[in-house]
Amino acid sequence: MKYKPESTRNDPMLGTQDVYAFDNGYGASVIRGRYSYGGPKLFELAVLKNDNLCYDTEITNDVIGHLTRAEVQKLLAQIASLEAPGE
Repeated sequence: MKYKPESTRNDPMLGTQDVYAFDNGYGASVIRGRYSYGGPKLFELAVLKNDNLCYDTEITNDVIGHLTRAEVQKLLAQIASLEAPGE
């Protein structure tokens, strides 16, 4: 399954940020730009919980950088399958 962002923002300094939201209360911020981990050619992903950065999932405890588009999609699938917060 290919996940599509809920919103996209373009910023001259940040680059492009896609925000994903899932029914389980989690989501992701995916950035690609000059200052992201991976530069303008690769992606950086942060897990979101209730629209805030989340550093305590089984997926990661930090942002994940240097990702290909395929790796981002794989991580999005993992985030979408997390148990909803508080369950």
